[in-house]
Amino acid sequence: MRLFAALREIAGESRLDVDGATVDDVVRALGEKLGARFEEIARAGSVVVDGERAGFDRDLSGVEEVAFLPPVSGGAADGGLLSSRSGGAGSRSGATP
Repeated sequence: MRLFAALREIAGESRLDVDGATVDDVVRALGEKLGARFEEIARAGSVVVDGERAGFDRDLSGVEEVAFLPPVSGGAADGGLLSSRSGGAGSRSGATP
């Protein structure tokens, strides 16, 4: 299993071996081991099994690579527009300050 971002930070590593018959079983096992916060973040994000998006009901045989991708957020507070009152680097032509 591969972990990214906040999930990796909570687990303290980027790869774990966890058994489960379904993705949901794996998330529950990790939640018990690593805490409720881990499970909450994992369930809010995406699951990828062998390179394809999967649901929590996906059956696992034990040989798949499962990756948990936490939800993504962020960006500029102004919706991504770069502006500069002086008109220097980073300003957008025609943008109003």
